[in-house]
Amino acid sequence: MILPPEAHDLVQVLALHFTSPTYPRFSVLLVGALVTTGRRTVANLLRTLRHLAPGHPTDYRRVLSRAPWSGLGLGCALMRFVPDHLLPDGPVMRVGDDTVDGHNGPHVYGKARHRDPVRSSHSYTAFRYGHKWVVLAVLVKFPFATRPWALPVLIDLYRSAEDDQKRNRRHRTPARIMCGRRRRLLIRFPARTFVFAGDSGYGTHEVARFCDRHRARLTLVSTLHPDANRFEPPPPYAGTGRPRVKGAARPKPRQAVTAATTFTRLEVGWYGGGKRTVQTLDGTGHGYKTSRGRVPLRWVFVRDTTGTHRDEYFFTTDTSLAPTAVIGHDCGRWNIETTFQEMRAELGLETTRGWREKTVLRAAPAP
Repeated sequence: MILPPEAHDLVQVLALHFTSPTYPRFSVLLVGALVTTGRRTVANLLRTLRHLAPGHPTDYRRVLSRAPWSGLGLGCALMRFVPDHLLPDGPVMRVGDDTVDGHNGPHVYGKARHRDPVRSSHSYTAFRYGHKWVVLAVLVKFPFATRPWALPVLIDLYRSAEDDQKRNRRHRTPARIMCGRRRRLLIRFPARTFVFAGDSGYGTHEVARFCDRHRARLTLVSTLHPDANRFEPPPPYAGTGRPRVKGAARPKPRQAVTAATTFTRLEVGWYGGGKRTVQTLDGTGHGYKTSRGRVPLRWVFVRDTTGTHRDEYFFTTDTSLAPTAVIGHDCGRWNIETTFQEMRAELGLETTRGWREKTVLRAAPAP
């Protein structure tokens, strides 16, 4: 009864994944997280709501620590709700990145030392003790906003190699975690196509190979190293010896740009939702890694004509994708950085205090 009417459609979708006693308490915590300032601890949420939160405070703490509900189920329900109501047609644009959530304490589950991208630079690396969250978000363009919004739908905790070794668990990199999340979406939404944009950490050969295997429904757009190797397709089998798995080496993207005399001028979508005139050069080739196979790629070089942005190299697993679309998709992924900033400022990310396994896995992704 304390939720606004505009939120009823969304909340009714999420209610199917809770038991009858848990859902009212989850709704109370949801409203408390929206209206509370400062730390989003359960005690502070209940202190803000007062008489609107009936029952014993322990019952609300057990929503995170003991109640039988699945964060993955909620994420998939949210993933189904957002495209159906906001993106009914066409491919779904998804972006991925990771963020570090500082959380000190000797017994905090999943805590490790991670590189902090916000405080680090090219010459200095800053580390934080806490959790590293791998976030998959959907880009949605609202009529009242000048840029797309990145709405997180699936979030998973990255465990360090030391922690996995101690618990006798197979180590998964952030890229592998992201591939697992995208595989679940491909299975649960067989009628939709997706375009995924990520930084260089999610543009590895392993991720490109995964997207190429599902190229009918999944396309990858990411940044490319200027000296990345590219090859011709393998020649036809000659009938003797072992068949070749790759052809002759093509010029590297940096070499092709250096040797080029003419560039194409395009007006493309830019960071922040605006437009920018850039010079571009593109080419194709096959990426190859030993024992991992070949992946056909299209690379795009971008030079900002205003001189305010450094030169960039992008690539995509869809060789038919136009350079304008490649640049627009990669620029759109930066909206997830704005989401991280707003979650810290408005929704209290990094202010939860839970330290047990279930509480850690549920409290931080809940905002």
